[in-house]
Amino acid sequence: MSTIAAEYQPVRVEADLDEPLSRWLWAVKWLLLVPHHFLLTALGIGFLIATALAFPVIFFTGRYPRWLFLFSTGVLRWAWRVAYYSYGALATDRYPPFTLGAVSDYPARLFIDRPEHLPRGPGLLLSRLRALPQLLLVALVGVVFRLVWWIGGLSAVLALVALTILVFSSPAATLLRTGHYPRSQFRGLVAFDRWVIQVLAYLFFLTDALPPLRPESAGRRAGRLHALLHHRHHRPPRSRAAVSAH
Repeated sequence: MSTIAAEYQPVRVEADLDEPLSRWLWAVKWLLLVPHHFLLTALGIGFLIATALAFPVIFFTGRYPRWLFLFSTGVLRWAWRVAYYSYGALATDRYPPFTLGAVSDYPARLFIDRPEHLPRGPGLLLSRLRALPQLLLVALVGVVFRLVWWIGGLSAVLALVALTILVFSSPAATLLRTGHYPRSQFRGLVAFDRWVIQVLAYLFFLTDALPPLRPESAGRRAGRLHALLHHRHHRPPRSRAAVSAH
């Protein structure tokens, strides 16, 4: 199993390549996900309402109400699992669960730490201007590929990957021929998905950490840090004699 894990930061998007994958299931996943599409449409509306309710509280106190934060985070988590199963990555054949909560053993996971403090007053809106380049890119993607109708903002952007998959040397095509998922495309898709989720989390006040403009840059940094942490965690302990020598 190949794994990509995000660097430790307020918005952590994790993805495990869940092989072996079916050679044909990708062709009917759009149909299998119809119940999720209906539910996520309603949840997407709820997400916007929750943001509208949270905004005045954040504006005056700098704090995101906990119960609204948990709901909004859950919607993004649900959408990420659906996107990962379907044409946002096609990297697992495990059907996504119907829950807003975290599912630790599912191959696609999303964790967002509730910020202790957010900018207050006009500073809250001014701080979001930092995301203008990323926001324009996300909006351009949605407009060009006419995917705004697809389960709301997050899935609309992630659905761009579906078009890329089906047209340009797709993982689906490789799966059909060989039964294997191209590792380079997996890393690229996850880096892009991670970037989109982080931008949306920042835009909707779930975090005050703005990701870099280049998704592949963020993905490479995350991979290097993950490898470093993995090496430190698995480093063999020093012998007692060696410790005594110091």
